[in-house]
Amino acid sequence: MYQMVPGGPMSTVGSTAPIKQNLARDRRPLLGAGLLGLILIIAAVTAWCYYIASLAKADLLKTELLDLNRDGFLIRNQAGAIVFRMAFRSGNLDLDSCSKEGEILSCTRSSTGSLNFFIQTVRPKDTVMCYRVRWEELTSENPVEHAMSYNGSYWYGGAETSIQHWPISITGQQAPTPFVTSDVYSNRHSFGGILERYWLSSKASAIKINDSVPFHLGWNDTEKVLYFQARYQDSPYKPTPGQPPFAELSYRVCVGSDVTSIHKYMVRRYFNKPNKVPSMDMFRYPIWSTWALHKKDIDQEKLVSYAANIKKYNFNCSQLQLDDCYTSGYGEFDFDPIKFPNASAMFQKLKADGVHVSLWIHPFINYDSPNFRVGVEKGLFVREPTGQLPALVRWWNGVGSILDFTNPAAREWFGSHLRALRSKYGVTSFKFDAGETSYLPWQFSTYVPLNDPSTFTRRYSEMAIPFNDRAELRVGYQSQNISCFFRLIDRDSVWGYELGLKSLIPTVLTISILGYQFILPDMIGGNVYPNYTEGSGKLPDRELYIRWLELSAFMPSMQFSIPPWEYDADVIQIARRFTALHESIVAPRVLELAGEVLATGDPIIRPLWWIATNDETAYKIDSQFLIGDDLMVAPVLEPGKQERDIYLPTGRWRSYKGELFDNKDPLHLTDYPVDLDEIAYFVWV
Repeated sequence: MYQMVPGGPMSTVGSTAPIKQNLARDRRPLLGAGLLGLILIIAAVTAWCYYIASLAKADLLKTELLDLNRDGFLIRNQAGAIVFRMAFRSGNLDLDSCSKEGEILSCTRSSTGSLNFFIQTVRPKDTVMCYRVRWEELTSENPVEHAMSYNGSYWYGGAETSIQHWPISITGQQAPTPFVTSDVYSNRHSFGGILERYWLSSKASAIKINDSVPFHLGWNDTEKVLYFQARYQDSPYKPTPGQPPFAELSYRVCVGSDVTSIHKYMVRRYFNKPNKVPSMDMFRYPIWSTWALHKKDIDQEKLVSYAANIKKYNFNCSQLQLDDCYTSGYGEFDFDPIKFPNASAMFQKLKADGVHVSLWIHPFINYDSPNFRVGVEKGLFVREPTGQLPALVRWWNGVGSILDFTNPAAREWFGSHLRALRSKYGVTSFKFDAGETSYLPWQFSTYVPLNDPSTFTRRYSEMAIPFNDRAELRVGYQSQNISCFFRLIDRDSVWGYELGLKSLIPTVLTISILGYQFILPDMIGGNVYPNYTEGSGKLPDRELYIRWLELSAFMPSMQFSIPPWEYDADVIQIARRFTALHESIVAPRVLELAGEVLATGDPIIRPLWWIATNDETAYKIDSQFLIGDDLMVAPVLEPGKQERDIYLPTGRWRSYKGELFDNKDPLHLTDYPVDLDEIAYFVWV
């Protein structure tokens, strides 16, 4: 028998050693190949596992229309276009610490340490998608800062400012500063007395910062971003007593099908609504104020003469507003017996003539007022941080203390004096001046601790509620439900965007978007302050006054202070015509819309994009506006001009001259003639 071995043909059965060596030598390649194959299989399986894991992680970091990355997130609309971008500036997320459960995507670590982070998806309706975002640091020293990109869109909202544009136009760079109510006239770089933590974009996205956030706002125009920051260090915000001072930045972002519908959703969901419409007379007839004409140099004779002239020149009057310096001192609640020797008889005479009188009022008690001692003894004032002593504050009329409207005793004391003025003299209502957080000390204490300083503004604005049929406020923070008129901060008697005529429409549109619809656009022609007046210095420039008058006639309410008879017969005639036009055409439409505000919160004064959401041009127009959907107004806002360019949205429009424009696309009217005694307006047919 022959045995077959893997030897060559010369091998024999007796050659055993050579056979073993050949076997070992020949098996090495096979073993190597097998080992390599095993390694490749393991590598392939590992790669596959990592691939599957990466797919799972990628799926985890997407939730509906939102993509989350370590350094921020973006949101797309239903068509796939990016409509919102937010970057994380205070740290990057550790994505390995993230998990998803249902509609909540959460993470527990960032590059700076442990945190609580989540994004919750909420679909409140088919056309709207919302996201609740929360980033809470677990180290007290760490602020939280996110950067919202302009994302190639136009943005609206935020706050009243001294230089007001529509849409928002921010220049330069600003480190995040406290987003609190301030007197923008005194500090023109601050945020204004009416503000809300709300912004709206032309790409149908909107953001609302939560009330609990110690919120600071900054910007960088080079990078085209707004900085949203939460911090307690070097800030007037205070953490909740007993809670660690961990900064938390939380907000809601919603996206919709178009800018108008998403704004309507946000207003209905997040804003207060007024519970009634103020006095109809305030919409129909002008308010007359003594301030711009007489300043502090007012007395009984001048007030009675002013009221007589209103009647003499055949003007209507909703109420006559007696402004600053009718008392003996700041902190008093009765008439100066020297300036007003017979106030009771004066009020009886004015009442007999059908004149309602309102009084200027403020929250300050100066240190030289007899009521200062009363306030100290009763504990009525905002105090310094220890709570032991009243805090002294400086305001435009001196030094004193400010009433603590978180204290029921201070509210009752202040309110009782206002009620006494109404009872004793028949005072109709009050012009509530000031109320901004900026008049509080940087550090202060109140009867009820204020985590958010702007809550003080809210408490002050509530003092107007008993008088809201005819009351006037110049501040607002979460105050949309207070059913009175909100006045723009004082205007200068100039043409431009810095508190001038051109700022009126952007400011009114901004305040409307923030939910304040009963708007008083300050005094016709401005306040004639020294060094802030174009004209003689004693009166606003005549042309400026006329153009201001025409624009005011199309606002919810009109307010005169410099009276038309200070000029000439032509100005008087123009004023009569436009007050009559306001009464007959504007007021009925505004009152109809005012009734709808109670249910919807929709603006009375609307931007042109409200009815032209697909037209890029409409998003940039700041010199025209709508009253409702069917009355479009285009005033002349440039000196020396008797024509202007006008944008007409798609539709059938009839001009004030009777011309019919039936345009299937937006129409631009170039150099449309508008005489000095005219304002261009168009009605939807």
